[in-house]
Amino acid sequence: MEYQKILNQIEKEFSETKLSGKVASYIPELAKVPPDKFGMHLYDREAQHYCFGDSNERFSIQSISKVFTLALAMKVVGDDLWNRIDVEPSGDPFNSLSQLENEGGIPRNPFINAGALVVADVLVTHFSNPKAALLTFLHEITGDQTICYDDTVAASEESKGYRNYALANYLKSFGNIENDVEEVLDFYFHQCSLAMSCKELAQAFIIFVNEGTTLESDREILTAQQVKRINALMQTCGFYDEAGEFSFEVGLPGKSGVGGGIVAVHPNRYSVAVWSPPLNPKGNSALGMAALERLTALTGFSIF
Repeated sequence: MEYQKILNQIEKEFSETKLSGKVASYIPELAKVPPDKFGMHLYDREAQHYCFGDSNERFSIQSISKVFTLALAMKVVGDDLWNRIDVEPSGDPFNSLSQLENEGGIPRNPFINAGALVVADVLVTHFSNPKAALLTFLHEITGDQTICYDDTVAASEESKGYRNYALANYLKSFGNIENDVEEVLDFYFHQCSLAMSCKELAQAFIIFVNEGTTLESDREILTAQQVKRINALMQTCGFYDEAGEFSFEVGLPGKSGVGGGIVAVHPNRYSVAVWSPPLNPKGNSALGMAALERLTALTGFSIF
């Protein structure tokens, strides 16, 4: 498959496209990101790289980080995690309070904010320094020791994170947050502030292509069964209340973030990351979704 030729065609098709969308502004630091940034990076199972545009520029990955924290939590607590979080699509906005109330404090899935806060609580319980543990995990799966948090973004999130404070305290009232709320939120805001490039994200997600094993070091990070479950959750829940649309248009497991990034995987073939900051009304990158739809159309590869 001539992936570079296909990516070049995607870049050409969308280079002058004016898609609707707005850069996330509820986090002040994200509002400063130039809206015309656009990059894409594909990493295949043969360890070959294909890219265009701003694919090497780091950006705030935001909710894409929830895949990493979920993977790390599954490593440390296994199936016990599902006693505190469900695995169903939400059908509601990612920061819904009403859904949490209706379901007795059990988040619908680990990718909505309430679910990610419970995952963060699990990691705070199991690691004396969860922020360092998450970085170690990322360094292990990417081979890049320079990946780190953006403290300015984390502080910006904390200054405006009123709904996340509400969700965490509400979870605490149901007994589904075990640690100090401030400590859990501090970790959560930092995980969302992780700065990575499309290339680094594609490299990190290759374990979800390769049955839990890295390509470069051939090291098993997750079991094949754990990867199967995470990919299933990305397929059904990775785009909040637009997960069905992404499955319909793109046909790959994936995860988005309000920083404008999207990562998707084709098991046994490739991982791909795209970045374009303007978001559609559901909070997903408008150009990113369109570019990934073209990728699966031009390659003829989807999981369906």
